[in-house]
Amino acid sequence: MTRPKRDKVSGNKDAGHETVVVCGEVRTALLQTSLPLSQDQCARFLALRPDEPVRVSERPNVYAVSPDLLTGVDCRLPAASGSRVRGVGTVRAHAALTGGRVIQASAHFQYTTSVSGQRLPWSHYLVRPGLVERLGRTTADDLTAGFLAPRATEPGLLDPGSIASRLLDRARGHELLDGQPPLKSRRTRLRWAVRQVPPGAEPSVHFTIVDTERRTLLLLLPGLMDAKAVASVPPFCEELALHDWLLTTLIRVVERRALGSLSGPEVANRLGPAVSHLLHLWLPGARSGRELPELWNGVEQQPGFTRQWQTLVQRIRDQLALQSLPLHDSAPESSRAPTSAPRR
Repeated sequence: MTRPKRDKVSGNKDAGHETVVVCGEVRTALLQTSLPLSQDQCARFLALRPDEPVRVSERPNVYAVSPDLLTGVDCRLPAASGSRVRGVGTVRAHAALTGGRVIQASAHFQYTTSVSGQRLPWSHYLVRPGLVERLGRTTADDLTAGFLAPRATEPGLLDPGSIASRLLDRARGHELLDGQPPLKSRRTRLRWAVRQVPPGAEPSVHFTIVDTERRTLLLLLPGLMDAKAVASVPPFCEELALHDWLLTTLIRVVERRALGSLSGPEVANRLGPAVSHLLHLWLPGARSGRELPELWNGVEQQPGFTRQWQTLVQRIRDQLALQSLPLHDSAPESSRAPTSAPRR
């Protein structure tokens, strides 16, 4: 009887037959300030390192990304089987601003196989940014399933979400923020993993809403994932997390209280900030769609982000249009007070 081939994990150039696994987490929140930051202010806000500039683009909207920060890790890996597998290396993290209004903190890494099989000096890992070497035996399925499982955030396990959260908290105290956001919102967190599958297979997107805050995303990509393909995955996940946050926030704005029970001024006060600060930010695939169009197609088919967004936007516009209509006297003619006859 032939034994099934183990699905090894590696990022080594010499191990083209081994599966590439990349994991990360994105935290998304509304910037705690009353007005959007300008392009220059975005660059000041994200200047996390003096030796590297902030990358800023103006099209299709203002988007700024901080330099990468590296965090050294030496801890257990969240394997679904419970295997005691150790990971040593570095995690990449950065912050980004969209439209000067929505902030994201993202941290990610790629698993590689330890060539030596033992812990090496930190100098070995620091020259391999964003790589975490695995010490112990496991499979790609075991690592991705374990990373996306609820228990993956237990103390002592590799958790890029905590790195992203600290980066988000660090930004909250910046002098450019006045602490008065225009609307109420919650943070969301997207934990994602991408795994290479054999060539010829269809790419697939498995997006799950775990609760009001947490989401998980498993991407299965066929073929050989080179450095360029691996580098294109985190931007896609960040853009997906941004649009999930926009959609989630707009749903809460609309459903917090029945719009039909509100007066005209109350409707405007409720919906106005969302119209002014959020609606123009909806541009799915604007930055990552060129590299990974098939993934965006999968997201638009199921769960259908844009269809739901357009339905909500139309509902908001209908409510605002309804409130702007003049009020007409609808009382029947017979119920109106009689008027005196004119004198001759």
